[in-house]
Amino acid sequence: MAYRSTLEERVSKFFDKKNVPYIYEARSFQYVLTSKYTPDFFIGDVIYEVKGFFKPSERRKHLAIKNQHPDLDIRFIFQRNNTLTKKSKSTYGDWCDKHGFLWCIHPNIPDSWIS
Repeated sequence: MAYRSTLEERVSKFFDKKNVPYIYEARSFQYVLTSKYTPDFFIGDVIYEVKGFFKPSERRKHLAIKNQHPDLDIRFIFQRNNTLTKKSKSTYGDWCDKHGFLWCIHPNIPDSWIS
C-alpha cells in the first residue's frame, strides 16, 4: 500500500505488529473554512483585484468567493500574464477566462472599466 508519508507507513506497521485492525483513508469529509475578503479597489459596485503573483491559494479563494457571491463583479488587473506554474502553459488570463472573470494587464486598463 502507498502512504502519503513515511510516518504514516511507520504507524501502519506499528498497528500491524500490534494486530490492530484499521483501514487507511477509507472516507473523506467536506469542510468549509470561514474567512473574510477585503477587495483592493472599488469603482462603483465593481471590484478590482491587483495581482503581481497570483498564488494558487488566491485562485482557490476567488473561486470560493465567486461561488458564494455570484453577484459580485470582480475584475483582475495583473502586472503580467504569467503562467500559473513554471510547468503550466495556462496563464493568469486563461484561468480568468475559464472561470468567468474579466482581466487586463496594467497599464492597459480598458476605459470602459473606469468610466
